[in-house]
Amino acid sequence: MSGILETPEGRRIAYDRIGGAGPGVVFLGGFRSDKEGTKALALEAWARAEGRAFLRFDYSGHGSSGGDFLDGAIGDWAEDARAAIRMLTEGPQVLVGSSMGGWIALLIARDLPERVAGLVTIAAAPDFTETMRAGFSPEEQRALMEAGQVALPSDYSDEPYVITRRLIEDGRRHFVLQAPLKLRMPVRMLQGTDDSDVPVAVATRLLDHAEGPDLRLTIVKGADHRFSTPECLRLIEVSVLKVLQRAGGGHG
Repeated sequence: MSGILETPEGRRIAYDRIGGAGPGVVFLGGFRSDKEGTKALALEAWARAEGRAFLRFDYSGHGSSGGDFLDGAIGDWAEDARAAIRMLTEGPQVLVGSSMGGWIALLIARDLPERVAGLVTIAAAPDFTETMRAGFSPEEQRALMEAGQVALPSDYSDEPYVITRRLIEDGRRHFVLQAPLKLRMPVRMLQGTDDSDVPVAVATRLLDHAEGPDLRLTIVKGADHRFSTPECLRLIEVSVLKVLQRAGGGHG
């Protein structure tokens, strides 16, 4: 079923969901990504075959949702995700967060642990806005402060990434690596060695920083940031199933 959710903040969020057994699975996409991506659709097909409830959606300013991408920031998109989980799912969910979606999944697991049965992160990019800011040249830093935005080349599109000052400043209010991060649910982190956007060091730092009884990191040699080869997609599915089993919601 497809629909539009109006969030408590008044944003209009496009979503697709299927009914099924719980805990359900929620896919959280990356920065400038959308719910029609390879990983989201593959995971939905897997959930359908498994008879598992599943939700994918677009943050405001992304994909089919309302709003302007340049008006958004991490806090807004985390609010969108919380609203989608609260209003479109029932009971605890397994969150599958890709790149920026991994950061948002960690925020939700920290702030709403009762609604999170487990986590699977794919090339999670916690606190990436600060890493991005630190890499700006002096000219880019000046443009960010004076013009309120800076355009960066993109590996995924002919259009440049436009990074706003608000995105950078808002990101600081939502860091997860600067304070204790307790994850009481089963967590599986997936990371490729050939990821040019999120280095393996980010994954190992997150593993070292987070606290919890069941945290594991799988590093895949040769996998890039898209993590969308048939082998990578299968690993995502297996990881979700493992988390569901550890959370008591798996089959068999």
